[in-house]
Amino acid sequence: MAEPTVADARPQVRPATEGWQQAKDGTGRPLLQFASPKRGKPPVHLADLTPEERKAKLVELGMPAFRAKQIATHYFTHYTSDPAEMTDLPAANREELVRGLLPPLMTEVRRLTTDKGDTIKFLWKLHDGALVESVLMRYPGRITLCVSSQAGCGMNCPFCATGQAGLTRNMSAAEIVEQVVRANRAIANGELGGKRPGETTLERVSNIVFMGMGEPLANYGRLMSAVRTMVAPQPDGLGMSARHITVSTVGLVPAIHKLAAEKIPVTFALSLHAPDDELRDELIPVNSRWKVDEALDAARAYFDATGRRVSIEYALIKDMNDHGWRADLLAEKLNARGRGWVHVNPIPLNPTPGSIWTASETAVQHEFVRRLEAAGVPTTIRDTRGKEIDGACGQLAAAD
Repeated sequence: MAEPTVADARPQVRPATEGWQQAKDGTGRPLLQFASPKRGKPPVHLADLTPEERKAKLVELGMPAFRAKQIATHYFTHYTSDPAEMTDLPAANREELVRGLLPPLMTEVRRLTTDKGDTIKFLWKLHDGALVESVLMRYPGRITLCVSSQAGCGMNCPFCATGQAGLTRNMSAAEIVEQVVRANRAIANGELGGKRPGETTLERVSNIVFMGMGEPLANYGRLMSAVRTMVAPQPDGLGMSARHITVSTVGLVPAIHKLAAEKIPVTFALSLHAPDDELRDELIPVNSRWKVDEALDAARAYFDATGRRVSIEYALIKDMNDHGWRADLLAEKLNARGRGWVHVNPIPLNPTPGSIWTASETAVQHEFVRRLEAAGVPTTIRDTRGKEIDGACGQLAAAD
């Protein structure tokens, strides 16, 4: 690693909790919540069930099994749960039939729109009053939805609005999928900014990023159930490409190995944010369980098992983790595990006025990227969206 230079001689700001008290265990370490608090379970929904289980559910309701595919077609292809739109079902008991398989899961509380209509942030209320968020974004050639996998989060990261809220509960597979269905419905209704001239992409969500509220790998079973439904061909599921689904984690190493064994080629992203254990212990409390090198080893193992290039997410925070020597150390650690297996995404933090948690200056961002690229590490600064609508997940729920 290169020695620190005069250019690196900027202050070292330490992570600090501002305006909230970080939960800690008996030893004074930040508390980690892996188990979901017990709350009333959401109603069982079509998207919680396999195609065979859906047929069995219809029989249980006293209906012919073939109706399950009709209802699935409406939900996964036409993005509706409204019985009035399902005219191929018998009118006499249509309402009962639909509510039996498509019970209401979430209510829209608020939405904010920005980027000339190309970004919508939704705030949803679940059946038990828990609040979650998702963000819908139109880019040239794709429509991306950032989805939540938990209400709140138990990873207790001090820079994260969701982490400050703590973990309310895990979301069900259907609640995760419902975010996509509701987004597709909004697109179909023309509520997202219009398609650009010459674009031939379909008007539906093409890319999913599990970077909303929650730690996806801490809700592993429901996460994978939702992913399987997303990639199942229509009308059994949403007919999406696994390669266009990104699962992000702060570094739950055993679950990363489990994900690699699934043989579903999702894109894997590791939210690293610091290459040195001293800072990452404070920035990402789960680093007290699995250190930087363990997380990077697991990420490399994911590439070896799947052939899918790994993304390293790195929020650039002014004078905290954006020093040039950290770019050098990150490159050294990545290159020590080989070439061609990884891509770094530095992300300027959504700025908070008056806070230590603010974006790196533009020149510092460029220098960080320059050092990584000079070491042969492919690097792309992430295009951030929704700054003027509290784009970082958790901010809107906290406001409510």
